[in-house]
Amino acid sequence: MRNTELARLDGLVGQWVLTMSDAWFLQPPGTEVPGTTTVEWLGEAFVVVRSRFGGDEHEHSEMTLVLGRSDPDDAYVALYHDDRGVCRAFSMTFDGEHWTLTREDPDFHQRWIADVGPEMIRGRWEASEDAGATWRKDFDLTFRRAADT
Repeated sequence: MRNTELARLDGLVGQWVLTMSDAWFLQPPGTEVPGTTTVEWLGEAFVVVRSRFGGDEHEHSEMTLVLGRSDPDDAYVALYHDDRGVCRAFSMTFDGEHWTLTREDPDFHQRWIADVGPEMIRGRWEASEDAGATWRKDFDLTFRRAADT
């Protein structure tokens, strides 16, 4: 049986066309990197988000999020992994229109802030090197629902 709070994530399920933009590390400024994202249920307890970037002259990369829930804490949780071997745990909020991921780890703080609609998700990743006193944008991600879903 699917948890009621996890069922709220059902609107994310499907195929998405992904664009990374406004990244401080991409040159020249204005560079956009295309990608795709697949969001699907893993049983009744988890949602798996798999994103692939690259193509053309851009380096290929992949990242995976597994979204779940801790009922005793009344909170969503997210586990992250990418093809660099990086693994991170995030606290998550999701109300159907706004989606956040946050972590406050010793290496640095990081957050994802997004507005969610049925056909588009617009968000940005930010990082803080000073325990959240100041933030810098890493990059924007725009997800557009693929036409065949």
